[in-house]
Amino acid sequence: MEVQAFDGPGDAWDRFVRECDGWTHMHLFGWREILETTYRHDCPYLAAFDGGEMRGVLPLVSVRSPLFGKFLVSMPFLNYGGPLGDPRAIEVLVREAIDRSERTGVDLLELRCRNEIETTLPDSGRKITVTLPLTPGEPERLWDSFTSKFRTKIRRADKEGFEARFGPDQVEPFYEVFCRLMRELGTPTPPRELFEAISRTFGSSSWFGCAYHEGEPVAGGCALVWGSEIEMTWSGSRRSHNHLRPNHWLYWQFMERACLEGLETFNFGRCTPDSGTHDYKRSWPGSIDEPLHWYYRSADGRAATPVPDDPGLAWGPRIWRRLPLRLTNALGPHIIRLIP
Repeated sequence: MEVQAFDGPGDAWDRFVRECDGWTHMHLFGWREILETTYRHDCPYLAAFDGGEMRGVLPLVSVRSPLFGKFLVSMPFLNYGGPLGDPRAIEVLVREAIDRSERTGVDLLELRCRNEIETTLPDSGRKITVTLPLTPGEPERLWDSFTSKFRTKIRRADKEGFEARFGPDQVEPFYEVFCRLMRELGTPTPPRELFEAISRTFGSSSWFGCAYHEGEPVAGGCALVWGSEIEMTWSGSRRSHNHLRPNHWLYWQFMERACLEGLETFNFGRCTPDSGTHDYKRSWPGSIDEPLHWYYRSADGRAATPVPDDPGLAWGPRIWRRLPLRLTNALGPHIIRLIP
């Protein structure tokens, strides 16, 4: 079996990906151009061939930061990645990734797998996702499965006259809400061009939606759809409206639409176990914790890419929250591209 750098066509890559167990939206070939053009990272996508037949794929992205070090990740800035294919192909692809990390002096190789794979690499166990089974075609059944107390939280926004809007034209209002929240959390925001590229590249498999109150966007989300699953990959709300629970209401709008589209699983996206974000996601009745398997090889003892809640980086969020929104919006995209 031979491993080669894959340069296209992207349709061939995607056809193979969609036939593999455990594939995700993040494995699709369109992400390569998005990360190359938006973040200017080198993306050595690998494919394993046996007798000319594709048997496995591994999307990799090289992130080089003068502050944090060198990383080789599948997939950075996203929740999943890792090799797909038959067991032998996965084995040779992982070996090639390890060899590349050693040859190029990478500080950390990280394979963000949704499912377990056979490998000698350690699993950091540092992230989980939370999922909720949907009721395809029958959103009312899902609604009825919630407790009356939880339904009251969602109805609060209904009583205030909230309005939901979906479509590519919601990229800008979503970004307006999202970047404001990220500043308040002390985290740099990705560039607006990232979300514009996602909408342009993936079309109907990327959902942008916003909750409006009195004509103003107060919550927004970007969700990715693959197979029978939808994941809320990015979301946020205006803290000034938190008493109206706009996030609960917006999430329900996405769930209701997903049910009507025949989808079977709502994925709340990755989080750190027992964090505040995790508490919110598992508060939804019927939600299920699912461990993620992020395998790594470290050259210097670290087991993770940089994270904002690292005590050694705590000074960053404290400073960031104090900066003007216009300044954080200008600086954020240049910083976040170096934090995979």
